Amino acid sequence: MDRLALILVIIGALNWLLVGLFQFDLVANMFGGTSSMVSRIIYSLVGLAGLYCLTLLFREREQAKNE
Repeated sequence: MDRLALILVIIGALNWLLVGLFQFDLVANMFGGTSSMVSRIIYSLVGLAGLYCLTLLFREREQAKNE
């Protein structure tokens, strides 16, 4: 689950890099625009993965604290 979430966050970060540098939204371009259902699902999955990855920060601290 950690790797899948991290992969989705990386995909989202690369998409935002393209938006920031070239004003090109790869997800929207591939799946029919920002309002298409598939694009919205991908954006939602990336957002949920980002929220899940927040737990990775706290998990590392807890493991270090217990050692």
